[in-house]
Amino acid sequence: MEDDSRLGRWVVCSAWPYVNDRPHLGTFTHLLSADVYSRYLRLKGEDVVMVSGSDEHGAPIEVEAIKRKITPRQLTNQYHRIFTRCIKQFNIQFDNYTRTESPVHKKFVQEFYRTLDKNGYVFKQNIILPYCENDKRFLPDRFVEGECPYCHYIPARGDQCDNCGRVLDPKDLINPYCVLDHSTPVMKESASWFFDLPKLSDQLKKYVEENPNLPENARNFSLSWIRDGLKPRSLTRDLAWGIPAPFKGAEDKTIYVWMEAVLGYMSAVKEWAEKNKRPGQWKKYWLDPASRNIHFIGKDNIPFHVIVFPGLLLASHEGYNLPWEVASTEYIQFEGQRFSKSRKIGVWIDEALKLEDSEYWRYALISLRPEQRDTNFTWEEFERKINTELNDVLGNFIHRTITFISTRFKNKIPKFTANKERDQAIFNILQESPKRLDEKLERFRLKEGLEQVVQLAREGNRYLNESAPWHSFKTDPPEAGQTLGVAAQIVGTIGIQLQPFLPITATQIHRSIFQGKKPNWKLAGTITVKPGAKIRPMKPLFHKVSAENLRTKLEEIRSGTTIEAEA
Repeated sequence: MEDDSRLGRWVVCSAWPYVNDRPHLGTFTHLLSADVYSRYLRLKGEDVVMVSGSDEHGAPIEVEAIKRKITPRQLTNQYHRIFTRCIKQFNIQFDNYTRTESPVHKKFVQEFYRTLDKNGYVFKQNIILPYCENDKRFLPDRFVEGECPYCHYIPARGDQCDNCGRVLDPKDLINPYCVLDHSTPVMKESASWFFDLPKLSDQLKKYVEENPNLPENARNFSLSWIRDGLKPRSLTRDLAWGIPAPFKGAEDKTIYVWMEAVLGYMSAVKEWAEKNKRPGQWKKYWLDPASRNIHFIGKDNIPFHVIVFPGLLLASHEGYNLPWEVASTEYIQFEGQRFSKSRKIGVWIDEALKLEDSEYWRYALISLRPEQRDTNFTWEEFERKINTELNDVLGNFIHRTITFISTRFKNKIPKFTANKERDQAIFNILQESPKRLDEKLERFRLKEGLEQVVQLAREGNRYLNESAPWHSFKTDPPEAGQTLGVAAQIVGTIGIQLQPFLPITATQIHRSIFQGKKPNWKLAGTITVKPGAKIRPMKPLFHKVSAENLRTKLEEIRSGTTIEAEA
């Protein structure tokens, strides 16, 4: 067993996508963010396990399965296959992308809640729920629809109104009806089990106040929650589809989907360790204080990751590491509207991959990542990002540099010196670039980090334009060689720094300028390729896109594609 004591140790987590439909761009932003950060850590030599999985329990999936006259497992099998295929096509490298139907996860959740029950953090209480007398079943969450009591939108769901965004309780709805047969439910008493979150208020307040890594929006939102008084969280649902509740008397209940999915961050690492024939290794990542776990989520998931999940970990009395960082983003909107699976607003990833290559989408999603405010995705903005940044700045600089060296210097890096006075400014920019990129990525500003790489290419283009080697080559070839030798160092650094963001593009650069050898992250900003080193010619890395053509093509895809054909 190799000694990894010198390494930083990380569990990088992405919010578990709910698999009641195909993934859309908003869903994939969190998965992609986790991938970018994990690749960055690995390139620096850190010990990383990246995990997530398909969140497949709960009322929405059971409702959809009943409507389709299939089992919930058949439905989630279908979407899990789509997710895993799209993750692979996006070059997102999970150590373990699993699912909540995993036997390891189900066993872990049940044992975890037995422990919490034994520790005195679980209690039983009767509550009033809608009940369908025709179907002889209680109607939690998505089994009930009706009129929103706030904006009067119809149909509002039993857990949320899609129109005004308010969180609802089924009892709040005006003129509620059962989604299965549209009958009017009656109200009946049902036993439910709760997690006694208020018991942990002081510990959670201390955790939030003393964790310097939490972003301001997560800290402020969570402290406000605590000040307003934490409420017990429901642990069980009257559903058949889910993990059976392990509490005495709860044999007909399942664990509420939100209260089991967050435990997947641990069970996924446990499953990964078991797959690698080192079953005890997972504890090193979750119990060793030297390990850190970070979470890429949307801002709507902040309470579950900064309050509920840490509360569960504290209540276990096992000494689990609490979240070190919760990298929450704002919302991505689609042409002025919030992405919505239920209302079919947005672009689905399988559609996106039919429109353009994954590298284009990786670039667009990270460069539009809503790190500090909501972002609006439009086809015109996608066109601008790809054409003016990815193609005209990044691709153009790399291609013109490599092509000039290939055609004028016979595929060899020309002689140059790092001490020439006229080039000191560009070398200073080059040497500063790793520090600037690290500053952005260490603060989880992935969008700003990618902007730093593009800015380096922009400086490279400016340097070429000012030096004009196509002119000096005719009158002073060594001077042109100096320019192209320096430009090649910029290309080399860009190739290194692009690896977390655009891995396929980075590999193409490596094959050209490094002859396929993967350079060390520490080489960025230095002399990456020496005079006389051979390079390979390179085709243009990117092409331009048209917003109008993309819209038209998407309409064609949707008119001839069914979800069954995608499964």
